[in-house]
Amino acid sequence: MNRAFNRKKDKSWMHTPEALAKHYIPYNAKFLGNTEVEAPKGTEVVKDAVRKLKFQRHIKKSEGQKTPKVELQISIYGVKILDPKTKDVQHNCQLHRISFCADDKTDKRIFTFICKDSESNKHLCYVFDSEKCAEEITLTIGQAFDLAYKKFLESGGKDVETRKQIGTLQKRIQELETENSELKQQLQDLEEQLMIAHVPPAGSICMKPQMSTDVFDMVPFSTVTPLEPVLASNGCPPPPPTTLPPDIRKDLFGAEPFDPFTCGSADFPPDIQSKLDEMQEGFKMGLTLEGTVFSLDPLDSRC
Repeated sequence: MNRAFNRKKDKSWMHTPEALAKHYIPYNAKFLGNTEVEAPKGTEVVKDAVRKLKFQRHIKKSEGQKTPKVELQISIYGVKILDPKTKDVQHNCQLHRISFCADDKTDKRIFTFICKDSESNKHLCYVFDSEKCAEEITLTIGQAFDLAYKKFLESGGKDVETRKQIGTLQKRIQELETENSELKQQLQDLEEQLMIAHVPPAGSICMKPQMSTDVFDMVPFSTVTPLEPVLASNGCPPPPPTTLPPDIRKDLFGAEPFDPFTCGSADFPPDIQSKLDEMQEGFKMGLTLEGTVFSLDPLDSRC
């Protein structure tokens, strides 16, 4: 534990425990950046990181770049580094991963802390510039450590493990969201490609397939193709056609043919009926004579 955290012996903490346990303490500062260090703690380790990042800041200033401003949110769960305008989280340093924190006695505006990266497992030193609150920010982080350690002892270590699991789940959720957005983009690209493939070129005319017809522009009749019933307007199939008895036949105009020899005696007057009977007898006799011409017309002189 560095000297900043040991100041509790001669100086009281600045914030109430509820403010750090249930909420967070915000601070504004300039972020010089972070750089990898070889050890998780040590004053000389921090000094080397500060010199390196200060030199990079001078180069950026000569190129016209400004040191970005950030907002720090300090609580017993860690230190969040956010964009002060959009509130987007740039870095989330969990408290159990922070191994060292100190302010620079040669430069009252500079304070740093070392945090182990959750992905690369490298130790990174974060350097900040605060003109008035460098020492206060360091003490606030120390107070958050003190409260987190007390809570750890009260819970028997379960609280830290729970935070680790929550951090792992949050990381997994972010990975799944990124993967989900990539899959959605791929699906959208495929849909656009399919739409382009089905659109005909400009000026082209789509021809519908037509059935072959004969010289009279009529569909040829095929005895092989079965006829399908057409559904009525109510969706029900039409009733089957009524079949007539085989002995009832009709002529071309739909009328029953006239047969005078099948008529009953009551169908005609007696004189006409007797004439018909004579004609029928003559017709039967005429059939026996080979080569004889017979006419059914009673006015024909050849009968």
